[in-house]
Amino acid sequence: MNALGLFALLATLSTLFSVVNHRTLRLPMTIGVLVISLAVSLAIMALDPLIPSHDLHLLPRSLLGAIDLPRTLLDGALSLLLFAGAMQVDLHHMFSRAASVTALAVLGTVFAVGLLAVSAWCAFPLFGRPVPFVWCVVLGAILAPTDPVSVVGMLRRLGLPAPLQAIFAGESLFNDGVGVVIFGVTIGLATGDTASLSAADIATRFLLQAVGGGLLGALTGWIALRLVRGVDDAHIDLLATLALASGTFALANHLHLSGPIAVVVAGMSLGTRYGHVAIRDHSRTELLAFWSMVDEMLNVLLFLLIGFEILEVTPHLSSLLATLAIIPLSIAARGLSVLGATLPVYLRNRDRWRALVVLTWGGLRGGISVSLALGLPAGALRDTLLPVCYGVVVFTILVQGLTMERVAGRLYPAAAEQDDHGSVTTRR
Repeated sequence: MNALGLFALLATLSTLFSVVNHRTLRLPMTIGVLVISLAVSLAIMALDPLIPSHDLHLLPRSLLGAIDLPRTLLDGALSLLLFAGAMQVDLHHMFSRAASVTALAVLGTVFAVGLLAVSAWCAFPLFGRPVPFVWCVVLGAILAPTDPVSVVGMLRRLGLPAPLQAIFAGESLFNDGVGVVIFGVTIGLATGDTASLSAADIATRFLLQAVGGGLLGALTGWIALRLVRGVDDAHIDLLATLALASGTFALANHLHLSGPIAVVVAGMSLGTRYGHVAIRDHSRTELLAFWSMVDEMLNVLLFLLIGFEILEVTPHLSSLLATLAIIPLSIAARGLSVLGATLPVYLRNRDRWRALVVLTWGGLRGGISVSLALGLPAGALRDTLLPVCYGVVVFTILVQGLTMERVAGRLYPAAAEQDDHGSVTTRR
């Protein structure tokens, strides 16, 4: 099947599942597509042993093999998804909470990796599947960062105060890049491809990739805005943003810098004062409409693939028990990492516990975690870690994602009441 046929098949399945969800489940579209694709996958897994003359896994697995989700997402679609999310961030509120965003994205992610690694290392032997500590650190790097695709989509439905929305979105966009950098360092140590590194070497490599990626994104963003300034044509502006998103990501990867961080900074450059001068209001309206459509389309395709990727998981009772144990541990690690990263804020203002609860329960994982887990080298350790990663991702999307609106409504009733009369983006 060629690339056009593959895209046509995915688009057709996404459309069918979206229509079924709209007429029956009435869940948010991306979550509804995930639920239906999961149900189809589980049906295939249940029916396959009953029909030995036909391999029901053959078509979906060949489809997944052709798509290669880790490479497709991490080396392609991620640049567009992050760029679209970065364009929607309220920079005024995010810059006013820059310390909190930085602390959550960097310190919070590092804390979460450590907490998850220690708790998983202690939990796995209880189920007869001991895992070396360095691989537990890899697991922490996969599950620690929140997923910007899931979080930004969730924020559209919630009536949270605008500053909290900006913190939430900013953290999810940047900690994604931080998590990918940590994963890249730790997976090399775990597989032996990288010689032993000191803490100073790890910190230097991390700073080079993260800070270097940020500086590259700022530079390419400025160049793109400088290029289109004075050009009053929405189509040229659209082409420039496509080139900015894809080019920045590709250049960062070529220079061994953080592509996710680079493309996030590049996307945010459009919301700066210079960005508003360079791109006229009517062009900006068309840009936002286009990138919102791209974001929604890629989200649906991604959640469709996440549902089908369960066919890659080898089911074992011990893996199921380990997953059930690590799900609450991942939530606890998320809460402790948020608290630890922003402890001075909570000491000054005890009322911030509401934000702590929202940030903890809203810490959704998504396609990036699944892609990193699928990219693990084949073997017994992959068979142990992949079901855990998949279980945590699905739980956060389905359980936390679907209950988040109720949690936010209880903690911020005034904002939830106002949401009945206006758009989320009007909250202050």
